[in-house]
Amino acid sequence: MNKKQLNVWVLTSLVVGNMVGSAIFMTPSTLALEASPAGSLLAWILTGLGVLFIALVYGILSIKRPEISGGPQIYAKSLFEEGTERSRLMGYFVTWGYYVANFIGNVAVITTFTGYLSTFFPVMNSTLLLYKYGDITVTLGYLLNFLVSSALLWFVFAFILKGIQGAGKLNLMATVAKVIGFLLFILVTLFVIQTQYFTPFTELQTAKGESVGLFGQVNSAAVTTMWAFIGVESAVVFSARAKSGRDIKRATIMGLLIALFIYIAITVLVMGTLPRHELVHSSKPLVDALSQVTGHAGGYILGLLALISLFGSSIGWILLSAEVPYQSAKQGFFLKSFAKENKNGTPVVALVVTCLIGQLFLLSIMSNSISEVFTFMTTLATLSYLIPYIFASLYLLKIVLSGKDYLHKQKERFSDGIIAFIATLFSLWIIKAGSEDLRTFLYGLGMIICGLVLYPFIKRSLK
Repeated sequence: MNKKQLNVWVLTSLVVGNMVGSAIFMTPSTLALEASPAGSLLAWILTGLGVLFIALVYGILSIKRPEISGGPQIYAKSLFEEGTERSRLMGYFVTWGYYVANFIGNVAVITTFTGYLSTFFPVMNSTLLLYKYGDITVTLGYLLNFLVSSALLWFVFAFILKGIQGAGKLNLMATVAKVIGFLLFILVTLFVIQTQYFTPFTELQTAKGESVGLFGQVNSAAVTTMWAFIGVESAVVFSARAKSGRDIKRATIMGLLIALFIYIAITVLVMGTLPRHELVHSSKPLVDALSQVTGHAGGYILGLLALISLFGSSIGWILLSAEVPYQSAKQGFFLKSFAKENKNGTPVVALVVTCLIGQLFLLSIMSNSISEVFTFMTTLATLSYLIPYIFASLYLLKIVLSGKDYLHKQKERFSDGIIAFIATLFSLWIIKAGSEDLRTFLYGLGMIICGLVLYPFIKRSLK
């Protein structure tokens, strides 16, 4: 099978499809809880600029080091001399963090799909009690969400088994459909904004009656908005299958700019269509906003768009989850069995393990609401994704400081150095902001420790 088969449009669709996934359908509600309209806009602008620098880092590396391909973990490995223990450990460490983040992200996307499915099947929100033991409460709605999420996970698994290229093309079609749908949503709601819903514009009162300043709002909202941009590295993950390094850079930048426009426009329009007290409690804010304009018919149309979009995103995310350990196994710092392909070129072992672990994480919705699961999972996943972003930025800094690629190009060397430095600082800021919650910090620390504990066993299997 020809590996170099993904062109710039398929790569861009993977970037947009993975970024504009579950977040677009839930973020307006989460942001309304964490920030005022001004705080939300400022968070979008700051994180958008920060992620632009991360995207530029990946774009520069794809051109400067076209021979290095197969995912963001390869840049961590390349920080150290090839073949050394430190090189293997760093490659493994980033692979582990990225892999964990991906199957957590899968849960967020899939559970959002079931949340929007309740537009057509309200029984999925049923509070009928089925089982209760201590703090564990299982309702009919929770059970149905679990069963539907599990069915979607394994349906996507079966589809991807048929081949990466076919799955990529289906993701492209779903991405085109949802971008057109979002543009229509923007046009319809643009003329019905209620300016009174934006007041107070800069102030935010917590449930305890405490006032939060604008910077505090941005600090809290930054992790939420950052989750929306996770996936900006999607083209890099598939670099071994891309037609050229320049296609990777173009797809990354185009995908980011398309996603940023959609996010800011829809956040503003939803906030201007629903009063805050309704928005913070909505499990399907876009449907509720459009229903205000067009009635239930418009809500059903957007609900269908959401399902198409989230189905496409689930394909992209699961592809991403299987590709990283597969490429790492081929590069020699993950379990050899993960490098196994089926006759269609699909990394079958990596895909099976990814879906099995995803199934275990889906158990979390058996006794929790979709919004609770979504918020916790996305925060945890976002912090894990930032690890490879930092290592990629550090690798570019190493190239800049060595100067070998910049003979007689001092202006380019200076600008690339600034880009890498800002990308590193931005990633560290998001990690600090997201780790302030003790529960999230401890879970993240626990996953890192699990990876370090497993490393000696994985290292032994490579001999």
